[in-house]
Amino acid sequence: MAALSASIAVGTAMKTPILSLICLACILNTSAVTMHAQTPDKATDSTAPSYDMKAQALLDLQAVNKKCVDLAEVLPSDKLTWRPSPDTRSFAEVFLHVAGERYAFLSMMGANPPAGFKAGEFDKSTTEKSHIIEALNQSWDFANKTINSMSNADFAKLLPKLGPQANEGDVVYLLVADAHEHLGQLVAYARQNGIVPPWTVEAQKKKTAAAAAK
Repeated sequence: MAALSASIAVGTAMKTPILSLICLACILNTSAVTMHAQTPDKATDSTAPSYDMKAQALLDLQAVNKKCVDLAEVLPSDKLTWRPSPDTRSFAEVFLHVAGERYAFLSMMGANPPAGFKAGEFDKSTTEKSHIIEALNQSWDFANKTINSMSNADFAKLLPKLGPQANEGDVVYLLVADAHEHLGQLVAYARQNGIVPPWTVEAQKKKTAAAAAK
């Protein structure tokens, strides 16, 4: 009997912490359910958005245009026809592609590109540096005015021809993303030709000056 009592006592002692853990788990689970029930549904979140797509898109596109123009200005004219392989665009064609896409993309929303603009031919329309820079600046001016004229409601306006849920904001987003992609392409071209992008040169100068001032 003494042995049986001892065994029961040990068993009870072992069960006590297990039961305690089970109870604690139940309490925590109940609390988690309660907290989840008290959390506002994201669908009813009335917090103002922290990202202004219109303003940020314009800043991004302006920055890309400036870098493209700056790079075109320092690029030797004889490099404008350089291409890494026969099946890729040349420097000139990439610059003009960046400019032309502003007309092509924004025309999806009803914006009218300049008279005579032909998307399929624009990339090869010139290899003259001054004309390329002019094309970049003119198309940036077009994009700036077009996007600035859009209201918040315009960004949400549906464009079924692009997809069931596509809207004009998607067009602007795609334009920004594509512009950055081609800027990266131009930087790669420049590096292959031993040309350091002007903005990198400027950053290096500032870093050197700051180090010398210490």
